[in-house]
Amino acid sequence: MSREPRTFAEVLRMNLGAVTARASVRIVAAFRERSWLIGETVFPFLSMSTFVLVYRGLHAPPAFEAFAVLGGAMIAYWNNVLWSMASQFFWEKEQGQLQLYLITPVSRMSILLGMALGGMLATTTRALVILAAGLWLFHVPFPLDRVPGALGLFLLTLGALYGLGMILSSVFLLWGREAWNTVTLFQEPVYLASGFYFPVRALGTLVASVAGLIPITLGLDGIRQIFYGDAARGFLPLAWIVPIQAALLVVYLFLAHRALLTMENLGKREGRLTIRGG
Repeated sequence: MSREPRTFAEVLRMNLGAVTARASVRIVAAFRERSWLIGETVFPFLSMSTFVLVYRGLHAPPAFEAFAVLGGAMIAYWNNVLWSMASQFFWEKEQGQLQLYLITPVSRMSILLGMALGGMLATTTRALVILAAGLWLFHVPFPLDRVPGALGLFLLTLGALYGLGMILSSVFLLWGREAWNTVTLFQEPVYLASGFYFPVRALGTLVASVAGLIPITLGLDGIRQIFYGDAARGFLPLAWIVPIQAALLVVYLFLAHRALLTMENLGKREGRLTIRGG
């Protein structure tokens, strides 16, 4: 009978192994099903194109067309968080595999981190296709010299967003059969509240402030400000957005850790967490 790792080096090695294993599976699976590639690139591109053409028909400033292109690319990450991360433990439970995750001597956050990294790579590929197609077909203004600053905020936003996804993975699992309906419920409203296709401040201060709890809202608002300055019609000053996103990252990772512990303790105490259909 093997002993549990005792030293920090052993614990770190096993957790890194879990991250690598889960990420590699996600990467291979994402490119194996070609129908998913079409559904996750062509359909979001069509939705984004609709808004671009509406702005163009209304003779809106060119920056608005760029808002729609950037928002269309970011949608891929929100869908990945919902369908490939937040609901993952629920699907594993339905397939009878959740107990394997619960008995492994690694952190559940390592497993979710591997899922996030693997899904992030595949999602980034699709987001770049949407972004490139939008820029190539619609010729929206895109200042390349501002990419480094936007990339830094983008990575910070992804960290906070996937932290939120870890919290939702526990919540959706505890909700049981309602997870599917909950995922569907959360999808479209966030498209509106996060301002994927328009400046979020158009929703008003109160709604935009609440929507700011979703990291992608302020992240996208800040990225637009980096690229287009005052034309982005930002909700908050860019100097505020970075520390807010950093705070959300820390808070959501802490809450994710607590939520995963609560989920695991509930399973040990009540013995029903791994029962299919529960």
